[in-house]
Formats: sequence, structure tokens, C-alpha cells
Amino acid sequence: MEEKPLLITMWVNKLLGPAVAQMLALFGIHHTGRDPIIPDHVVMSALIVLFIVLLLAVFRRTYTLVPGKTQQVLEMLYEYLKNLLEENIGHKGVKFLPLLVTLALFIFTSNMAGLIPGLKSPTSNLNVTVACALIVFLYYNYQGLREHGVLNYLKHFCGPVWWLAPLMFPVEIVSHLARPLSLSVRLFGNIFGEDMIVLVFFALAPLFVPLPIMALQIVTAIVQTLVFVLLTTMYLAGAVESEEHEH
Repeated sequence: MEEKPLLITMWVNKLLGPAVAQMLALFGIHHTGRDPIIPDHVVMSALIVLFIVLLLAVFRRTYTLVPGKTQQVLEMLYEYLKNLLEENIGHKGVKFLPLLVTLALFIFTSNMAGLIPGLKSPTSNLNVTVACALIVFLYYNYQGLREHGVLNYLKHFCGPVWWLAPLMFPVEIVSHLARPLSLSVRLFGNIFGEDMIVLVFFALAPLFVPLPIMALQIVTAIVQTLVFVLLTTMYLAGAVESEEHEH
């Protein structure tokens, strides 16, 4: 049974689909399938980004010394992530705060989107979680190269003892290459599974039975966001730490 695209996806494709098709045709890509040229996960990701931008714009204009509930939540998130970076990296870790805040807001909002009727969680699509994981992978390696230089950064992969380097180097490379896979599949699997369970229970008993499952999905959304952010912090810490900090 084919899954129908969201109504908002159909509307976006009516509005922007022809322009996107023409743009892709310039690169020799021609859309011939019956599926929308702009899929659900792309539309939902754009919608989440737009929502976050509008939320932060409103927050900036309404910022007060006596915070409301929304401001309190955002300030708690900011302080938690700032402390997380300082505890694991030190004061220089604060410069990575924009990345962590962006990831936390996008992933949590995406995880929660599946609870709204007529919407889907972008993070229940592997393309979205892989994109987030690749951003983290490229970013922390770039920061490591920037902090130490190419040769010194590569020494991180050789282990503490020089004569173990031929063994440790390939093991460390494979370990690092596996990180995007681990990040993306963990997030995708949990959110996709929760969304499917909610849909099944709604189909069987649409009134009250799905409510406990939806409550569990909220917990899962929070936990998976924290796990992704925490692992990102660990990867950044390992990439930029100095030899003095290591020993």
C-alpha cells in the first residue's frame, strides 16, 4: 500500500513543483515518477526551519527581564548546552554553541511534528537524519583540523603508543566513519518506530488508546535530541582537545 503524500506537500508541489522540475532539468534530472517532486521530508524540514526562525524572531522582539514560559524554556536550553560544552571542552567550547542550539531545536521540533495530525516527523526519514549526522561529522573534523593542523590531528588516530599506530590508525578511521551511520540510524529508527506505533493505534482505536503512546513519544523526542546533542559534544571534545587535556 502506497503512502499518500501530505496535503501540505501536495500544495507546495502545486506551487513550486514546476519551478523545481525546470531547475532539475537544467542538470539533466527529469522527474518521471508519480510521487511529488518535492517529497514530504523536504517540505516538513523546510516547515520546521521556518517555524524555528519565526519563533526566534518573536523571542528576540519580546525578550524581557521577566521571562515568560517560552523564554524560560529557551533560556534553560541555552544554559544546559552551554554548560555541557564547558564541562566537556572548556571555555573555548562556547564557540560551538550555535551548532548545538540549532541541532537541538531542529531535531526536537522535527521529532514532535509527528504528533500533529496531518504532519510527519522529518526525522522519521533516513535522508534527514543522515544529513544531520554528516553535518556533525564534517564539522567536528573541520574543527579538529583547524585546531591542530593536518599532521597533529591525524596523530589522534594513531593511539598513545607509536608502535601500535599501524593497528590503531585503520581501527580509528573505521570508528570515525561509523559515527554518522550510528547517529543517523539511531535517531531515524526511534522516531520512525514511534510514529508507526502511533499510526497503528490511531487506526485501531482513535480516541484514547493512543494517548499513552503519544506521551511516550514526547519522552522519546526529548531523549533522542539529548543523545544526538551529547554525542555531538563528545565528538567535538575529542577533535579539539589538546595533548595537555588528554593527559
